Amino acid sequence: MFSIVKNERVGQRLATTIVALFMLLVAPAALAQTDSVQTTTGEVAEAKVDSALIDSISFDEQAIAAADSLLLMEETPGLHQQLKKKFVEGNPAFMSLVALVLVLGLAFCIERIIYLTLSEINAKKLMADLETKVMDGDVEGAKDICRDTRGPVASICYQGLMRIDEPMEDIERSIVSYGSVQSANMERGCSWITLFIAMAPSLGFLGTVIGMVMAFDQIQTEGDINPTIVAAGMKVALITTIFGIIVALILQVFYNYILSKIEHITSQMEESAISFLDIAMKYKLTRHG
Repeated sequence: MFSIVKNERVGQRLATTIVALFMLLVAPAALAQTDSVQTTTGEVAEAKVDSALIDSISFDEQAIAAADSLLLMEETPGLHQQLKKKFVEGNPAFMSLVALVLVLGLAFCIERIIYLTLSEINAKKLMADLETKVMDGDVEGAKDICRDTRGPVASICYQGLMRIDEPMEDIERSIVSYGSVQSANMERGCSWITLFIAMAPSLGFLGTVIGMVMAFDQIQTEGDINPTIVAAGMKVALITTIFGIIVALILQVFYNYILSKIEHITSQMEESAISFLDIAMKYKLTRHG
């Protein structure tokens, strides 16, 4: 009995010793792991804080840049505002005349461009259709084609078809005469455009002269040559001249485009007239043959 109790005490002491040794061995490792976990957690938290600070700083920089761009846009006037300012500075009376010349000139240019654009057709296809109808003896069908086709080319062909049974001299004379009428119709209004092209710089130069006179009048009134007074008069003079030249250049570009269209349609009319005379000659030879 005594031995059993003694063995139990020894076993308890041995177990206590083993637990103590285990705690001595495991505790430092656990404490080190705990410290590393805490260190890692702290580093992650610090990284999160740093990234948040960086994001906030970059956001602030973007906001500042956007605000600066908005202020720059507000401070920088647009093209419309600059033109309005220069228009007021250049003596509104003469600037209004230059603007009126620009508006009227553009109105005539646009009207001519629309008219000439509608007058352009596929002349070769028209002449091929007319030749087919005429050679088949269907002169009325050829006339219907000309009536349904817009433009001066179809008009001169219709005049030729009206006299296709007459001598060739009469047909040619009719085509040439009506071609002159159509050419005059195409050039209608171009004289006004040339007038506005000449008027625009002339009004600008007139404003220049008047601005110089105004500057000298102010110098005479002040009794002294003040650079500010001279600069103001010169500025008004130069602004009117610049706007007048710009208006003339714009109208000149449109006018040259109109002339190119007129030349193209005129060449179509001449080529179509020659082709129609050949068709009329073939028709007469076929009919008399």
